[in-house]
Amino acid sequence: MPSKMLDKLVEKLIKSEEKRQREGLELIPSENYVSEDVLTANGSVFTNKYSEGYPGRRYYGGQENTDAIERLAIERACKLFNCKFANVQPHSGAPANLAVYAALLEPGDTVLGMDLSHGGHLTHGHPMTLPAKIYNFVRYKMKDPETGEIDYEDLRRVAIEKKPKIILAGFSAYSRTLDYKKFVEIAREVGAITMADMAHIAGLIAAGALRNPFDDGFDIITSTTHKTLRGPRGGLILTRENEEIAKKIDKTVFPGIQGGPHMHTIAGKAVAFGEALTPKFKKYAVQVLKNAKAMEEVLRKNNIRMIGGGTDNHLILADVFGSLGVTGKEAQTVFDEVGITLNMNMIADDPRKPMDPSGIRFGTPAITTRGFKEKECKRVAELMISVLKNKDDKKLKESVHKEIKALAKKFPIPKKFV
Repeated sequence: MPSKMLDKLVEKLIKSEEKRQREGLELIPSENYVSEDVLTANGSVFTNKYSEGYPGRRYYGGQENTDAIERLAIERACKLFNCKFANVQPHSGAPANLAVYAALLEPGDTVLGMDLSHGGHLTHGHPMTLPAKIYNFVRYKMKDPETGEIDYEDLRRVAIEKKPKIILAGFSAYSRTLDYKKFVEIAREVGAITMADMAHIAGLIAAGALRNPFDDGFDIITSTTHKTLRGPRGGLILTRENEEIAKKIDKTVFPGIQGGPHMHTIAGKAVAFGEALTPKFKKYAVQVLKNAKAMEEVLRKNNIRMIGGGTDNHLILADVFGSLGVTGKEAQTVFDEVGITLNMNMIADDPRKPMDPSGIRFGTPAITTRGFKEKECKRVAELMISVLKNKDDKKLKESVHKEIKALAKKFPIPKKFV
């Protein structure tokens, strides 16, 4: 942030948010910190420039620098994910998914995706979203919420019966590993395109810590560029090798559903992709997984039910209502009081309502960025359980808040990542 702002009210709010982030621990698995370099690029003079079109094919003049920065972002994205085509213009993950649907489907066509209550995302067919009003979404679920295994037999049955144009693998609150080969086999059997929404784990895939769906034959990957990828808030669409699909997607992003791209954000994406190509980022991604496992160990010892039985990635979905009689909303509120930020979340076939569900969702990307290792993550998990078991104990919460502040001070948010 500039040292001085004329708008003192906005300056005050920015400083207040900086203090909140500095003194607390961020456990929302879809949030992270970006480097000072990403912040600088994202707040640069590229925000002044309209750049409708694509590099070498713009509608306005003065594009020599915007073309260069977008080409750089595309080149780095393709290198990160081992693919031939990338569109770096989507403003976020939801528009990225919408662009793929609009590029490859006709109204009324069918998409097979993960059920929201079993870990899927709103953009995978929730009735209140725009895609659900245009396309026909059918769903698959976990075979057993205690293990997290997907019911691939039922997935195949639904695919054969409903003949989806797209089979979608991806999630928002799923903690296990998907069998991408099975998705591809089923899709080929019914003639469907395979699409992976990897918004949550894109950074882990880019670093090689988790498997790349392209390696098993997926056609398309969509993602956000923040979360585990540690970039600015934005979207990304990748196509493995099919140039025809890539061209359709480009035309749908612009002029189909977006106007001018946000070139300052694309500059930030280019920086983040460059950071993700470094050996240091690979070590970070591996540590994210180790830290999540460390927290899982503490929850298991304390008999806290985890949907899926644990985690293979960066997040944990815990049934705190079933385990401790505390609702997800109550847990989220009490954790805010002690300086821990996470989110209430529905669990599989949750008997409670979405705004006061049975579960909480939390993860390790942001605290790993701060330098937390297994020891610190275990301690945080112990503190969380202590608070949940004594949520009305004011003195205990004050003590926990003090310890959380001390941890945050010991592990400050870094400014440089490379």
